[in-house]
Amino acid sequence: MIVTERQITGLSQAVIADLVAELGPVWQAGCDAELLDRPRRRAVGAGAKYRLVFVDRLLATLVHLRHGVTHDVLACWFGVDRSTITRAVGEVRPLLAERGCRIESGVRLRTLADVIAHLGATGQTGIIDATGIRVRRPAAHRAGRNRFVSGKSRMNAMKALVVTDARGRVLFCGEVRAGSVADITQVRDAGYQGLAARTYGQVVTPPGKRRGKNLEHLQWLMAHHEQARFAHSSRRMPVEHGIAHLKNWRTLARHHGRRDRLPDTIRAVAGLLSDQQCCQQRELKMLPTGSTA
Repeated sequence: MIVTERQITGLSQAVIADLVAELGPVWQAGCDAELLDRPRRRAVGAGAKYRLVFVDRLLATLVHLRHGVTHDVLACWFGVDRSTITRAVGEVRPLLAERGCRIESGVRLRTLADVIAHLGATGQTGIIDATGIRVRRPAAHRAGRNRFVSGKSRMNAMKALVVTDARGRVLFCGEVRAGSVADITQVRDAGYQGLAARTYGQVVTPPGKRRGKNLEHLQWLMAHHEQARFAHSSRRMPVEHGIAHLKNWRTLARHHGRRDRLPDTIRAVAGLLSDQQCCQQRELKMLPTGSTA
């Protein structure tokens, strides 16, 4: 039922099948390595069996990411204890985060450096922006309690950089910082200053402010600046659409868990969204000419 209903996981059956085939052996290898790290007290195959197989663990994690469902509800749904769901999400989420964002060629982009190299090799345009994700405020009387307060949105948040192509498909999402950090500072902290110049215009950045002393010249500069801002805002709409698709996953609309787990959650959702976007693009190419999806 969960696999066949895309509204539940946000992914098609083909994408889920690929995830099972890709991550199942990795998860099993991790379990085997954990058993080998300590002296064995039982024979191979002895002991309690998992009540939640890997496929169910993956589906529980997908539902949690897509709808923000609590572990208690998922435990009732799958007929296991809450701690089992917590452990399953904790095991699967890092595996999803490590995959990176997929592009049409099947290559995965895991860092900003990978994105810049991809844009330079293909000549495509990348659009960059930051999005705030609401988080819990640190407890009272703790140091750094105010550093998560965003001066723009007036809420406790953490920011993530988002890079999409000209069609709004996600290429990267990460480099998470506290909400009080400005967008441009976040980009500089990531190690990329002067992105527009370094990529020969392949990364779209906001136009700089125009200043002047002469009144007539200043008015002309302001009018020119407004035109440049309007043209820039029109070009950056794809990244806004990409952010909207990310926020459709409720765990990114408002994060109720621990803040130190948010980076993995963001990267996991970005990778899953890119998988679904590539799958949709592949299905469109398979349609007969002149037909619509």
